[in-house]
Amino acid sequence: MTTTTPLVPVGFATGTDPGEAAAAEAAGARALWLAGGALDRLDRIAGVLDATRDATVIPGIISAGVFPAIDVSALHRDLAVRHPGRFLVGLGAAQQPRAMAALGSYLDALDAAEPPLPPGERILAALGPRKLELARERFAGAVTLLVTPEHTAGARAVLGADRLLAVTLPVVLTTDAARARTAVRPMLEFLLGVPGYRDNARRLGFADDEISGIADRLVDGFVAWGTPDDVAARVAEHRAAGADHVALSVVGDDDVLPAGADAVGRLAGIA
Repeated sequence: MTTTTPLVPVGFATGTDPGEAAAAEAAGARALWLAGGALDRLDRIAGVLDATRDATVIPGIISAGVFPAIDVSALHRDLAVRHPGRFLVGLGAAQQPRAMAALGSYLDALDAAEPPLPPGERILAALGPRKLELARERFAGAVTLLVTPEHTAGARAVLGADRLLAVTLPVVLTTDAARARTAVRPMLEFLLGVPGYRDNARRLGFADDEISGIADRLVDGFVAWGTPDDVAARVAEHRAAGADHVALSVVGDDDVLPAGADAVGRLAGIA
């Protein structure tokens, strides 16, 4: 693993509200993944680091199409001084034509910054072979989402043994199958509307009607639901397939299904 910011085996997704992040850390989270959709300003990352004590913080993700490289490198420079060893830069390619070429230019700018933002301090959101290869060549590794353990094994093969592989795993804490699947379907419907996620689902063997209908088989392939022991078993499958780290993204349901710090408290001991 080439990153100089260590990650524990299990982390948790959280929002960018400093109080929410601090509560998750107090409940046992040692790594906090900040939801990319909530990241409207880079200073929110600093706010989470300022509000927490020891947890590693990873924005998942900073979009290369939204935030200029000069601003990201400046943020890293500041946080490396104020919170050394606690910030890993999660990057994602812009949704634009020739996105890979644009991302290459973006990385060139990070490399040329003073001081440079080193490859060991950045991780790429990657699913397909080209991005996984780029993660191997110019990053500490990759983070994936909406994947099966079979995908994790394939991603490890592309990355090689010395790169970080983090898997984001949606979780619903209920043993009621219908309720779990209902709770998570809106998130899956949104994500599977993005071409990259939809294409990856096809590569993993899901048919178009399963994808468009968010079929039970697809939900059960991408999501861990049940008891904390059930979640631990799915984490173990991804770890056995080659994941170094699994980030649990807990989906709640109108304050009935556990979420937030409550869910972290129930799951913090499964690593």
